[in-house]
Amino acid sequence: MSTISLRLPNYLHQTVRELAETEQVSINQLIVLAVAEKVAALKTVGYLAERAKRGDRARFEAALAKVADVEPEEYDRL
Repeated sequence: MSTISLRLPNYLHQTVRELAETEQVSINQLIVLAVAEKVAALKTVGYLAERAKRGDRARFEAALAKVADVEPEEYDRL
């Protein structure tokens, strides 16, 4: 495990302290979870961008053309 020195503005440090207390976790644990969430979100964006590059409009439309042209059940309508 690595150690880093982190400088936070006072207002943010106070907010993190209060949130950690509310969540009954340490400040360290709260920050680790927040960083993990942000990393996961950014990696997901990258993953989806890579997947989008492999997309093929013609194949999508061909698959969509196979879907039956029927009205949805009443309970399934928007």
